[in-house]
Amino acid sequence: MQTDTICGARAVAALFHRRPEAVLRLFYTEAMRGIAGPLCAELARRRVPYRLLPPDEMTRAASTAHHGGLAAVARARVVPVMEPASPPRVPLLLVLDGIGNPHNFGAIARSAAFFGVTTLLIHHVPGAALPSDAAYRTAEGALEYLDLYRSRDLPALLAALGPLYRTVAATLRPGAMAMGDMPRDRPLALVLGSEEHGVSAPVLAACRREVRIAGSGVVQSLNVAQAAAVLLHGLKA
Repeated sequence: MQTDTICGARAVAALFHRRPEAVLRLFYTEAMRGIAGPLCAELARRRVPYRLLPPDEMTRAASTAHHGGLAAVARARVVPVMEPASPPRVPLLLVLDGIGNPHNFGAIARSAAFFGVTTLLIHHVPGAALPSDAAYRTAEGALEYLDLYRSRDLPALLAALGPLYRTVAATLRPGAMAMGDMPRDRPLALVLGSEEHGVSAPVLAACRREVRIAGSGVVQSLNVAQAAAVLLHGLKA
């Protein structure tokens, strides 16, 4: 069985709220006893183990020093393939193409949930970030509130989504439109690419439009997680 270790009060609270049945073990430090108490009571009813640990043992149990005093071991989340014939219908589908850094993935998920996005699609290619210990920790609980999907052939899927979504790639190309000029007459599939290479050429070719964030020109671009927050805020406005 594959598992994730989910650390931090907010991430663990979201796990218990959304997937309590997935929790296999809970560890906490003395400083987090008050927060852990109700969670332990719930686990006791289900006969799931939990344990108070000193700081050094907590670091070993959580496999990180950045555990925040609370860590849950949970069954790894299964991310289903998005079927072209029956895609979800949401106002905004956030699509990640080539995002490999789990911290960027988690930060994007956090911004997405903050701005009301409910669905995230991952281009499942080698090196792509999926839910992981680091991503859960950075997301601060947001991943639990997102419906996650994956695709191994994103260009083909975007083509299939064309009748339902306006497919838009975030790029640095001068011809890309400003967010304020983006038509809002239909649902949007917004594609973000990696920091190193941007949206891949096949995926870019499958998108109907391009959008860019205008800056001062002093630096070329934003971190992809920062860009996601700016774009999502612009769409929310």
